[in-house]
Amino acid sequence: MKLQFFCPRWGSEDLSWDDFFLKVKQADYDGVEYGIANETTSAELDEIWEKLHKHQLSIIPQHYGTYDADFNQHFDRYSAWLQLVEPYPAVKIDSQTGKDFFTFEQNKQLVDAATKYTRDTGIPVYHETHRNKFLFAAHIAKDYLKRIPDLKITLDASHWVNVAESYLEDQQDAINIAIQRTGHVHARVGYPEGPQVPDPRVPEWKEALDHHLKWWDKIAELKRQEDEILTITPEFGPYPYMVHLPDTNKPIANQWDINVYMMELLRERYSK
Repeated sequence: MKLQFFCPRWGSEDLSWDDFFLKVKQADYDGVEYGIANETTSAELDEIWEKLHKHQLSIIPQHYGTYDADFNQHFDRYSAWLQLVEPYPAVKIDSQTGKDFFTFEQNKQLVDAATKYTRDTGIPVYHETHRNKFLFAAHIAKDYLKRIPDLKITLDASHWVNVAESYLEDQQDAINIAIQRTGHVHARVGYPEGPQVPDPRVPEWKEALDHHLKWWDKIAELKRQEDEILTITPEFGPYPYMVHLPDTNKPIANQWDINVYMMELLRERYSK
């Protein structure tokens, strides 16, 4: 099994692309994961991909910004985003797809659009288990995964832990099928009252980290058995995911350092 780690652009937007890519290379990531807004222009993407090539980095584009409550408008904007990124080479796409209140049939139309994109480009699209999107909860995802055999996901279990207000001890069937269908991992650690623990490096959050490691271990073992590449984005985020100290506007921990810690922890764990 080969491991690849991707650094989130999220939280480093204050850096120029060249400075960001240089910092990513120095930290020993393989590439970046970049949330591309629907309003991004082709000229902007041309510049980014040119700099990626210069710095010899791979990329996972992320879709996140289609929010329309009207399904027809939502479908058109999602399709337009896929069309926007189609000319650009990528390892895979992470897609925060659909809405939690759309019907099964509506969300499936969006999944089908992504499946067609994969057929046309050869770039796989993995649908993220994210609050507010169609895979917002473990039990809902279980139903979709059973009813759509070719549905593949980015597993971000931190959202499910938060939604279920538990470590999913009573939803093992949902976790098992999710692990089987995972094509990308977002390595953020959630807890029952939130999608991001303040700091996974300290003892008081060991229980939360251990639950997530248990799930990631199973994914890694499956990829090892199948001799596939395991891609991971350590995705601890900035404020408001990262809690700030009252009246200071200062984060209680360093987002960059935590993500590098997660990468190094998982690289050592899965390189054995």
